[in-house]
Amino acid sequence: MDKMKDLALLLGRVLLSNIFIVTGGQKIGGYAGTQGYMESMGVPGFVLPLVILLELGGGIALVLGLFTRSLSILLAGFCVITAVVFHYQPTEYMQMLSFMKNISIAGGFLALAAAGAGAFSMDSKLGKNW
Repeated sequence: MDKMKDLALLLGRVLLSNIFIVTGGQKIGGYAGTQGYMESMGVPGFVLPLVILLELGGGIALVLGLFTRSLSILLAGFCVITAVVFHYQPTEYMQMLSFMKNISIAGGFLALAAAGAGAFSMDSKLGKNW
């Protein structure tokens, strides 16, 4: 049973991280466009490098199971903030769908923060539970 749990935690980390690794990489390739979009939504463009670091670096760290609990809480907060700032538009169905997706992903991250990374992780290999 423990192997099944650990395998599920590994798969969960990979699936949750996928969107952040992909979009973090896309933000690098489309830096100016992303910065302009952020600024049009009232978010200062100078935070984009931090967003890329969180998405790309945080996503990769989660796949590895490194700093899993801390990163999960941070990414849950990021998901809620981006949901509210970029997607909460009650009259727009697709934006509200994105809003609900972000909130759901935040829930997954909170569950991961509670469960920890599992045995197939750098956290486990290092004997850390952060």
